[in-house]
Amino acid sequence: MTEGPPVVVIGAGHNGLAAAAYLARAGRRVLVVEAQGHVGGAAVTREFAPRFRVSSVAHLTHLLDAEIVRELGLRRHGLEFARTRLRTVALAEQGEALVLDGNRIVAGAVPDADRAAYGPFIDRMRRFAAVLARQHHRVPPRLAWARWRDALPAAALGLDIRRLGRDDMREFLRVVTMAIYDVLEESFASPALKGALAVDAVLGTRLGSRSGNSVFSYLHRLGGGGPALPRGGVGSVCDALAAAARSAGAEIRLDSPVAAITVGGGGVAGVRLESGESIAAAAVVSSADPKTTLLRLLGARHLEAELAQRVHHLRSTGTAAKLHLALSGLPRFRGVAAGDAGERLVLAPSATYVDEAFNAAKYRRYSSQPIMEITVPTVHDGTLAPAGQHVLSAIVQFAPYDLAAGWDAARGRFQECVLELLERHAPGIRGQVLAAELLTPQDIERDFRISGGHWHHGELALDQALMLRPVPGAARYAMPVAGLYLCGAGCHPGGGVIGAAGRNAARVLLAGGSP
Repeated sequence: MTEGPPVVVIGAGHNGLAAAAYLARAGRRVLVVEAQGHVGGAAVTREFAPRFRVSSVAHLTHLLDAEIVRELGLRRHGLEFARTRLRTVALAEQGEALVLDGNRIVAGAVPDADRAAYGPFIDRMRRFAAVLARQHHRVPPRLAWARWRDALPAAALGLDIRRLGRDDMREFLRVVTMAIYDVLEESFASPALKGALAVDAVLGTRLGSRSGNSVFSYLHRLGGGGPALPRGGVGSVCDALAAAARSAGAEIRLDSPVAAITVGGGGVAGVRLESGESIAAAAVVSSADPKTTLLRLLGARHLEAELAQRVHHLRSTGTAAKLHLALSGLPRFRGVAAGDAGERLVLAPSATYVDEAFNAAKYRRYSSQPIMEITVPTVHDGTLAPAGQHVLSAIVQFAPYDLAAGWDAARGRFQECVLELLERHAPGIRGQVLAAELLTPQDIERDFRISGGHWHHGELALDQALMLRPVPGAARYAMPVAGLYLCGAGCHPGGGVIGAAGRNAARVLLAGGSP
């Protein structure tokens, strides 16, 4: 390891830990400072009721980078999966639930034409998603080119699109900016099928099914290996990343919240902790969201006024809440086969239902008929609850951060609304509830220090993607202030438990990259 000040990584979430591991493997001295008493950030497993543990925010991995898992030896460091490639089960109050397994419809009443069209539709969308997924390992293209080499990333993106072939290229360029509602209307007749697919286009976002860019969000989510359940919860991913970083020589200091990024000598000098301790740094890599990093920790005075304004106006207001239930037994959902209780359950009867749920958020109200992604991880992973008992984890939308009525007044009503909806689909579940926890976007902001409580650190849309993420002038990991780098979900490639932003930021730092 080199002598002198360390590279200081702010935050021990999955991207910060990935950056630390790659930097330490390259021989850099690395110190990770984490505000909480544990690693993981929002991707953490914790006890929310005595003997009941749950993945706090992210509860499935869709996009975890297989190269990072292999390169850092995460399985050797303890990462296991209780279940991979979960099926999607669309709940219905009447009749058999719709079950989607990869590119097949394996159960549920849908028209024959929809059943025949579904496989080709998913296969084509996955080809489109693969174009975006190939960008995960690349630094986004520059908007202006001073040398011919600067044009290569943009050329690579163009070539990836061109390799789709004429027909797929034309269709990709047509649909990527569209609303998922319109694409689904063109493709299918079944409301249940369209609702189940629309969920993946809006989950974790401030988008409805009729919102532009929702196809882009859908393709982003589709670009991984499918929904998977890490054994021990999503926090086990970060535990493995932390072990990999430590084994490479990185130091991780917990309970060490950062108060400020200090500047001197024409660039970043280090960090000052809330305890008052100052730490000199050769560079600072922040996995905190862009607003926290650039406006609060660094300070707008160190940025050009235009860049500070862009960061200030970054769309990063969350609308997703999280519900956790400790249950005395396994819930029985209407129309769901006993063997499917541990799959990924979605509650969205139609694409219209999804958009109507979103409408409330436009006016700073919560949805009285929300959409949900539900998991009962204890079906596959008995480490999370006492024997015979279960945990239910649900993403609930739409629940806006800036609720007009205020969350202090509305929390109980919203939770009651969600429990009533669950009872309609799983009769008797209310009698099984031993404990409940509801995390609103404001809770997520407070507990995990994420501005606006937005899981992705910024809306995932084309005007906040690739060379525009988080904003022009701060989109290539290296910030305009020398020695400062971003590596969180607010960077390319965006939200989800991926790790690519941390890996990319480390590589840019090691190469001496500039904005």
